Amino acid sequence: MTTDHATPASPSKAAEVVNEFLRLVMIPDPAAASRYTAADLKIIFTGKRTMREPAQCTKFNALRYKWVKKRIERTDVVLSSAQEAELGETVVYSIGTLYGEWPDGQAFEGNRYVDRYVVKNGLITQMDVRNDSAEWMLVRAGLAVL
Repeated sequence: MTTDHATPASPSKAAEVVNEFLRLVMIPDPAAASRYTAADLKIIFTGKRTMREPAQCTKFNALRYKWVKKRIERTDVVLSSAQEAELGETVVYSIGTLYGEWPDGQAFEGNRYVDRYVVKNGLITQMDVRNDSAEWMLVRAGLAVL
């Protein structure tokens, strides 16, 4: 008896999927970005905010920023664990900084981010978003010091 397993995306293909998705999300063009996501997409933003589609990310970002973009410093593809390989999953990290404007128009840059993506069958199935925005917002409100 043979078992049919999905094949993980090649490292370069998985990285291309993530980078194109990010390019489209940052336009923002969430409808086009959705072409790179699975129907059962799971998105988790800092603070355990869960979302199911790129359009929700765009709406959330519109509340936090006048506009925001990512300066991608590197895209790392992690060798699959045995379990990920069995599931046909490839893990990709996008690392860099955010830049843009806060709602009041004040510019910012250098806001670190690390995003983790799971790519399966050429589509993003999970996206975990982490950045320094919450900390920076506390500093802007006078509630914390960097």
